[in-house]
Amino acid sequence: MQTTLELLNAALKVKNASAWAAQLKLSENALRTAKHRGNLSPAIAGALAEELGEDPQKWIVIAALESERESACKSRMVRKFITGAAMAGTLMGAATPATAAVAPQASTDSQSVYYVKSLTRCF
Repeated sequence: MQTTLELLNAALKVKNASAWAAQLKLSENALRTAKHRGNLSPAIAGALAEELGEDPQKWIVIAALESERESACKSRMVRKFITGAAMAGTLMGAATPATAAVAPQASTDSQSVYYVKSLTRCF
């Protein structure tokens, strides 16, 4: 899975949208709206991932990148995450505009998690 829509579809194979909405304390319309938009919010993606046994931090990053408009900044961030993941040996798969990863730090056992918020300037 590389997109939040794929994550949502995987979740919908486990339970229906109403059951997920109740479990995550969302409105009944929230998942339907997300499916129509083609992506999940970072908070919903993280919560669904956690319930499915996936890494919520990875899915929060993917959702944040998906929600960004196409720009040089977004492309730069996607490349940065893909490069960092490839060097760490954790590349999730083929590069897509929404691909991101959580890469282990070389000096410790912890992971670096990158959260992308709206970027207004690139230099």
